[in-house]
Amino acid sequence: MPPRNPDAPPAEPAREVQLAENRKARFDYQIESRLEVGIALRGTEIKSLRAGHANLRDGYARIENGEVWLRNVHIAPWANSSHDNHDPLRPRKLLLHKDEIGQLVGTIAQKGYTLVPLRMYTKHGSWGSRGVASATTSAR
Repeated sequence: MPPRNPDAPPAEPAREVQLAENRKARFDYQIESRLEVGIALRGTEIKSLRAGHANLRDGYARIENGEVWLRNVHIAPWANSSHDNHDPLRPRKLLLHKDEIGQLVGTIAQKGYTLVPLRMYTKHGSWGSRGVASATTSAR
């Protein structure tokens, strides 16, 4: 590896832009573990999230057919979209590896455990059609 050029600007640290937070989950649930996952979003959802029009309060994640789906998260329709808007409460697919899904299946099989979204944020340099959510395994 070649030595770093001393005249080059310093490397930019990873920057997170918070889009939504579920503060009530920290009160209602005992947070035992956290997992950072990707989320598949449409273009109008990204624009609405960046405008701050999201509600994670009643959201939860469920594993169906080997895939993890985020349910009951309200992302308001984008006001400037004319015809191709999204359904505000549609299920959104969470992007995880198969081994991570296997660990979650074993964890939520225990009595009283659920998956709750804590935060939605984007990382510096992430793709436009992808946000990032923190999912948690919690006990009531």
